[in-house]
Amino acid sequence: MVTSPTILRRHGAPVARLVVLLTLVLAAGCAAKRGNIPAGVTEPDKYLAEQGAAAIADRKWYTAREYYQQLVDGYPQSPLRADAKLGLGDAYLGDGTTEGKLRAEREFQEFLSYFPTHARADYAQYKLAMTHFDQMPKAERDQTETRAALVQFGAFRERYPNSGLMPEVREKERIARDRMSESIYRVGFYYHRSRWYPGAISRFRQVLQEDPQFTNRDALYYYLADSLVTIKRDAEALPLLEKLKQEFEQSEFLEKGETLAAQIRSTLAQQAPSQGTPLLEAPQQAPGVAPAGTGPTISVTAPPAGAAPASRPGPAPAAPTTPSATVKPTPPAAGL
Repeated sequence: MVTSPTILRRHGAPVARLVVLLTLVLAAGCAAKRGNIPAGVTEPDKYLAEQGAAAIADRKWYTAREYYQQLVDGYPQSPLRADAKLGLGDAYLGDGTTEGKLRAEREFQEFLSYFPTHARADYAQYKLAMTHFDQMPKAERDQTETRAALVQFGAFRERYPNSGLMPEVREKERIARDRMSESIYRVGFYYHRSRWYPGAISRFRQVLQEDPQFTNRDALYYYLADSLVTIKRDAEALPLLEKLKQEFEQSEFLEKGETLAAQIRSTLAQQAPSQGTPLLEAPQQAPGVAPAGTGPTISVTAPPAGAAPASRPGPAPAAPTTPSATVKPTPPAAGL
């Protein structure tokens, strides 16, 4: 009896070719079925557009691409060709693969190049931004795609300020900007935890400068203030804690912020000068002269003109001595 393995060994190559041929025939048949336009259809481009839209609604991305691609390639003069380009981009973006997002980016860019004044150009610009938005990594990773998304969202706001898509664009842009700011903040937090406070302060200030509306800035205010206090820059820290209290009704950092603010106020109060009469520094005295105010004060009244000065109690001054005549030395006698 001849077994199946024996048959495969004897006829392996022909059987393999037959399997491949059948697969190709089936695939071609399916493609032909999807690409065939029923008889009697007077507007084949419209039919293809409708079938593509239905496939997208059913999340059949590959099928949708086939219909739209047939419309784009087969009907270059169709008024629906622009919409088909957008449909191609949506179908590529919908499959969720990296390759699909790259192809979607190309489709939306081509749309904006070919149809810059089209009524749906704002949609193409929004979707172009979304090809990068959907690839944004976590905050710990490289943020190249996040930056690209922000660039395209910025282009949307500049070119289509009155678009009905603006609310959605602003929402997505806020998410992207938060992702970028969170990435910088985490670097600063790592420096804070490692006690390298100059690096932490630099990163925290960068976030405040580039994104003052950062959603998680309550943590930013607190850790920036704490870093400043640690390096004895208390006066710079207090306004940050006041902002924390003013801008956030609820935050896990409110209580810790109040404690730190009280500590700062106490330190600043101890460093402040006395609120009473300031003490004057005593003037420098000449050597050998008693400093003023160290002995009893003696009132001296000047005598009237022409009167002899009054004598002071105490021993009488010694009479002046008459200077003796100067005695010249006698020169030694000659010969001595």
